[in-house]
Amino acid sequence: MIDDETYEELQRLAADDHEDPDQYASRRLTADLARARFLEGAKAFVEEHGQAFADRFGSGPRSHAA
Repeated sequence: MIDDETYEELQRLAADDHEDPDQYASRRLTADLARARFLEGAKAFVEEHGQAFADRFGSGPRSHAA
């Protein structure tokens, strides 16, 4: 359950996207969960392969601009 203020904001954002509030909330939740899964996967990759990646490619930004 969400509070009235949050639901009003949800309705406003859905209206801005010309979308039903339930569909808007579902789409945003799906996107947020996908982002969370991606970030968890990236973290796991770094923990498992980060050092080897840094050894091979370096660990800091470098500019190759002329």
